[in-house]
Amino acid sequence: MRVAEVQISPWDKPKYYEIGDLTLEKGERVLVKVDQGSDIGCVVGFADIEVSNIKKTGVMTAGVEETKINDNEPETIETSENSGNESQMDIKPILRKITHHDLDKVPSSEEKKQALEFCVSVKEKYDLPMKIIDVHFTSDGSRITFAFIADGRVDFRELVKELTRHFGRTIRLQQIGIRDEAKVMGDYGHCGKQLCCKRFLKNFKSITSEMAELQQCSHRGSERISGVCGRLMCCLAYEEDGYEELLKKLPAVGTKVNVDGKRGVVVGHHVLKQSVDVEFVGDNEERGTIVEVDINRNNK
Repeated sequence: MRVAEVQISPWDKPKYYEIGDLTLEKGERVLVKVDQGSDIGCVVGFADIEVSNIKKTGVMTAGVEETKINDNEPETIETSENSGNESQMDIKPILRKITHHDLDKVPSSEEKKQALEFCVSVKEKYDLPMKIIDVHFTSDGSRITFAFIADGRVDFRELVKELTRHFGRTIRLQQIGIRDEAKVMGDYGHCGKQLCCKRFLKNFKSITSEMAELQQCSHRGSERISGVCGRLMCCLAYEEDGYEELLKKLPAVGTKVNVDGKRGVVVGHHVLKQSVDVEFVGDNEERGTIVEVDINRNNK
């Protein structure tokens, strides 16, 4: 089944939507069916999925907790940071391409600013340990979602009650990760270019210290290999496969080797240079001497 990947809010992962008879191109904005009404999203890609992975009920997000404030107030949803893919998905339809009439309903930047400022003021009133990042209004005006970051779970029930009374709509608070904040806010990295997560990264890959060690840059210190979000830079994953292939060509640390008739042990690697550090253990005068040896020198 051919589906479109549509991103609604900048902090959310793109979700799959049924294309139907529409002819779409990447970058087009469309009106999609959501859990409670409709919303505007941007087509960021296309995919083919197995029909067996589609389910008829449920939602396509992970870690969702639904809470009723009381019988007279709208439903409020708190969603934890996105994690993993589901084995089954609820594929909702793309209703149509948007029109100028749809765009007229989109709140202005000033309206969003005022909504954020009010939410922040109420958050400070209740002294909640959270940081409000962004706000999103559904195109049909039925729901407002505030994105926030926090170290753990936050009891924001009083905040939701006051926001509901003020706006008169369904209020949704969504907890996002610190890397999602960088994606929303944007900035420039050590390379001088705009952050990858702001420009093109749709999904975040887990970045580990082993990647930095493989690329022999961990010695630079965490500050130099961390992005503006404080996490290890996503670009450490770009060349991981290449480094792994180059590393396979080098003898493992601890391997005993002969260099010009002298016996030594490999004690270090220079992956990009394709050379190794060899400590000689032969004659007494050479014991402990470390020499860098090019493994391809005999082929030059």
